[in-house]
Amino acid sequence: MYDHIGLKVKNLDASVRFYGAALAALGHVIASRDASGAGLGPKGEPALWLYPTKGDAGPGMHVAFRAPNRAAVDKFHAAGLDAGGRDNGGPGLRADYGPSYYAAFLIDPDGNNVEAVCLK
Repeated sequence: MYDHIGLKVKNLDASVRFYGAALAALGHVIASRDASGAGLGPKGEPALWLYPTKGDAGPGMHVAFRAPNRAAVDKFHAAGLDAGGRDNGGPGLRADYGPSYYAAFLIDPDGNNVEAVCLK
């Protein structure tokens, strides 16, 4: 659970394309977009903010997004790959995290590790 997260990105268009596609599978939309950044999340409630930066975006982060079901995790992974993300662990159970921990991991265009997880 979080209120909002901000990520510095090297290429705002590439990041909006990636997160817009991957997070649509979880029911999120691009809620705000201009030259200063973009906000994604539930309609009218952006919680992930992308900010363009010049030069190095800094060390990568890990962000996990809650998925409503396992099919949404699968869609998140497929959509993220199609939008330029790199695989960092395909959809599946992660028994070492918990008996019902179903997740998929992607590397976004700036090297951040993003995850969709369903605990059902």
